[in-house]
Amino acid sequence: MPHTASRYLAEGLRVGLRHFTHGDAAEFTARARESKDLHHPWLFPPDSRSAYAAYADRLIGDPAKAGFLVCEKDADGALAGFININNIVEGGFLCGALGYGAFAHAAGRGLMREGLDLVVRHAFGPMRLHRLEINVQPGNAASIALARSCGFRLEGFSPKMLFIDGAWRDHERWALTSDMPGRRGT
Repeated sequence: MPHTASRYLAEGLRVGLRHFTHGDAAEFTARARESKDLHHPWLFPPDSRSAYAAYADRLIGDPAKAGFLVCEKDADGALAGFININNIVEGGFLCGALGYGAFAHAAGRGLMREGLDLVVRHAFGPMRLHRLEINVQPGNAASIALARSCGFRLEGFSPKMLFIDGAWRDHERWALTSDMPGRRGT
């Protein structure tokens, strides 16, 4: 039987990663609307077709960004969440800042953990980055637990770092480098 190429950039046991496409608008926005209570007040993914189109355009067209959809392999590729690498800097820095969100139906099932491990592997492998950062509001226990479980270390605190939901919000800075001993996702 001939080998068929995977539709995913990277695969784990339960999830696969693929890039955003414009064709994902209907499912992504429906999942975002279903997940408003889970996401508030931490993040606000696009929940309309026009907002999704602008969001996907930025992720697809900007070389300083890479957007990944976390897809459930046993659910025919249903979207479980998303992970973006933003502010990618090359040269001597080789760094990017991660942002992510699970959709409500997938929350608490370990799918984002598997997806984040895959993104880390992809970032430190084919993308050749050296460092990944995650900035998390201190009250976002689920996001902090995900960062910690994937081997990110707490590096500091940034008061009033990002403007979210109408106010400047404090953030904890978490980071992972490609050479950290015991790094997960490899």
